[in-house]
Amino acid sequence: MTPRQIIDALWPYVWPHDRPDLKRTVVVSLALVLVAKVVTVAMPYTLKWATDALVAVAGGKVPPAEMVGWLIGAPVLATALYGLSRILMTLLVQVREGMFAKVAMHAVRKLALSTFEHMHRLSLRFHLEKKTGGLTRVLERGRAGIENISRMALMTLLPTIVEFALVMAVCAIEFDWRYVVTILSMIVAYLWFTIVASEWRVKIRRSMNESDTDANTKAVDSLLNFETVKYFGAEEREAKRYDKSMALYEAASIKTYTSLAALNIGQGIIFTLALATCMVMAAQDVVAGTKTVGHYAMVNLLMLQLFIPLNFMGMVYREIKQGLTDIEKMMEVMAQSPEVADKPGARDLAVEGAAIRFENVRFQYDAGRTILDGVSFDVPAGKMVAIVGPSGAGKSTVSRILLRFYDVAGGRVTIDGQDIRDVTQRSLRAAMGVVPQDTVLFNDTIAYNINYGRADATDAEIKEAAKLAQIDGFIATLPQGYKTMVGERGLKLSGGEKQRVAIARTILKGPPILLLDEATSALDSHTEKEIQDALDRVSKNRTTIVIAHRLSTIVHADTIIVLDKGKLVEQGTHAELMTADGLYASLWNRQRQAEKAREELARTLEEAEKSGALRPADAKV
Repeated sequence: MTPRQIIDALWPYVWPHDRPDLKRTVVVSLALVLVAKVVTVAMPYTLKWATDALVAVAGGKVPPAEMVGWLIGAPVLATALYGLSRILMTLLVQVREGMFAKVAMHAVRKLALSTFEHMHRLSLRFHLEKKTGGLTRVLERGRAGIENISRMALMTLLPTIVEFALVMAVCAIEFDWRYVVTILSMIVAYLWFTIVASEWRVKIRRSMNESDTDANTKAVDSLLNFETVKYFGAEEREAKRYDKSMALYEAASIKTYTSLAALNIGQGIIFTLALATCMVMAAQDVVAGTKTVGHYAMVNLLMLQLFIPLNFMGMVYREIKQGLTDIEKMMEVMAQSPEVADKPGARDLAVEGAAIRFENVRFQYDAGRTILDGVSFDVPAGKMVAIVGPSGAGKSTVSRILLRFYDVAGGRVTIDGQDIRDVTQRSLRAAMGVVPQDTVLFNDTIAYNINYGRADATDAEIKEAAKLAQIDGFIATLPQGYKTMVGERGLKLSGGEKQRVAIARTILKGPPILLLDEATSALDSHTEKEIQDALDRVSKNRTTIVIAHRLSTIVHADTIIVLDKGKLVEQGTHAELMTADGLYASLWNRQRQAEKAREELARTLEEAEKSGALRPADAKV
């Protein structure tokens, strides 16, 4: 995106059409700034008056009889005006800062919220291809960029341009064209140097931001996988990986600070040359008698006053450029169109029996890699259908399509005869409850995570759901009960406990359709039996699709669908498929053999332990 496109996108947030109060605040803030600039330019006049009055007193130009009155009068009054004008300028600037903060922070909040909401609207593919740590960093820096641009563009850039014009007018009135040319040349040279140097620094800063994002992403990724790092004793490897990114950040940061020093030096030289030139010309005019000593003091203060907005102009350009750089990625995210979007005028899903039908569904994640190829099957209302098959057969893709994380490339999926592409995604997902293989919890309390199933649920309903999911007994043993924090991604809970929380929030949601995506495959046999019992209770009288890895958990399913290489190769009950002696029977026999081998190994270890040939600790290993 170009800077103009980014600024155009930001403008509605700084000048919100639905907030006339904020519009008034912007107008009043600008008015205060302009008044402050008038006071700022008038300030050198007070110093001139005070200086000329003191010179008159010191030179004896005031009659002795009037000396006392003069000393108490003009010089003191002019000095008092000088002090008063400085106080007034400071007061106006600070009041403006306080007023405009309401506008700036409203823009920050609204745009950050819009970006956050847009991130959730984007497709699963987008999030699978992005790194969470990088996205959060983009959002964080984007917020800072929005605040800087809104403040700098409206509250500094525009008033500074006005101040430049006022200074030029004062120089033309009080001095002559030489001063105007000198100051104007200085402004042009100062701004040119600032822009060129800032462009150079932006490239360095962008490199620093990229290395900062990379380091942050690696840190988040490593900490989220804390246990995996420990499994492989990879602390040193992770530290080296992180330090490599930080080394790039260090080098870029050093370049950033040294380039800032070079910028400040160049700006200082340009301004000082112009200041010295004006002071020399003023001194010559005083000696020639065309100007007073007050003019000499006035031009000095006028130039020093000019240096403040000039320095701000350098900062304004740098901050705006930096702000544009910081929010560039945010705007790119905002410019991303959701891969899956509701059709215009899409209606809500009307669930009656919750009968599901896949009709000749074709799907591929990438061109040339077909995942589902002409898959058709029915899930009658209130029945359980299990989907099994070898790894990579397309089992989990079925649930992702049903949830509309992706749209099909061919065919269609219907619920009670309604094409899921014709209904709103919100109503579609509201009709479904999902218990995934890897349950990820929010870093909040157990109650919050269960309550996520239905936000308006009462405490009694939360506890009832926990009871049905058979986790209430465990929660009762915790010192803080339902207020117990579960940790990042729920790491403080065991796999079985997390699954029960997932079941409890699904019970609380009470959806007509249930998706169980290998919900027990990662659990031990004892825990699996308990979780399976809970799942059976939840799925009773609900339309249920079970994506199964352990075939023993779905023998009671009304229908079992067997997928292989994206095609539906078998379909029937457990008994029918075993009789057919096809792929399902082969998968079943392999699993039974593996289970028998594990059971035989367990018995051997137990017998060896009893005979004393094996220590208990070895048996556990």
